Amino acid sequence: MLSHLTLLLPLVLSISSPSAAYWKGFNLPANLPSGACKTTQDWARDFSVLDSLPGDFSSARLFASSDCGTLANAVPAALTSNTKLLVGVWTQDGAHYEAEKAALVQAIKQHGTSWIVAVSVGSEDLYRAETDAATLARQINEVRTLLQGLGASNIEVGHVDTWTAWVDPKNEDVVRACNFVGHDGYPYWEGVSVEQGLNAFHQNLEKTRSVVNRVKPGALVWVTETGWPVTGANFGSATPSVANAGAYWKSVACEIFRGAHTFWYTTQDYSSSPSFGVLDANYKPLYDLSC
Repeated sequence: MLSHLTLLLPLVLSISSPSAAYWKGFNLPANLPSGACKTTQDWARDFSVLDSLPGDFSSARLFASSDCGTLANAVPAALTSNTKLLVGVWTQDGAHYEAEKAALVQAIKQHGTSWIVAVSVGSEDLYRAETDAATLARQINEVRTLLQGLGASNIEVGHVDTWTAWVDPKNEDVVRACNFVGHDGYPYWEGVSVEQGLNAFHQNLEKTRSVVNRVKPGALVWVTETGWPVTGANFGSATPSVANAGAYWKSVACEIFRGAHTFWYTTQDYSSSPSFGVLDANYKPLYDLSC
């Protein structure tokens, strides 16, 4: 196994510039833990809670645009709180995909683009084998063309998927279509201990970066999902606990926040198993989120 210093060297080099600034936020679902769709007031509470956490979290990633009225309800709250959004466009099912694009168009026509960080077309579609690279690359380019038609050609368009999908040669057309590549990596799901989590995370991140640097030089790799569960079943040597989630935060989050655009998974999912949420049912941190 490579040494901690060797694994961190690319990260250290990437943050050597004191002027570097990165988006830092959380993945936010469109549903409450009860399953109900979030209202604008619910989104406002989410953004207010993010703002209250240590570390200046001023952005969030959304998984879809039309589901639960995501953009219709979230964008007004984001504008009020000055929260910026990594927008998701769901790609599966033709009617759903069209509804997603329509919701994005409507939000831009109504609110402009100042609230948009970037747009991710699809999420882990390649990992789930729900599409092929040519289809997904076409959809990424379609959304980019749609944005250009709205006078929003400056907005970056990419895709979010697991590191295992990005290193698969048959998916290189998707890399070429992306302005940015969203990297999802969970050492928990690889069955490693939390003590090995930092090394496992960086090894897989560098695998994604290596592919992107070869296939699409200049495109940045964003960390769009990672985290450690606070509850749930053991997976190999990986053990969910509040203490382990806190340790993973200190070792991984506090490093990567300084070296890449990062969206942590997640704020609140206490009804799920395993649960990766950093907040309890009362929106209070379960562990120390300072760095």
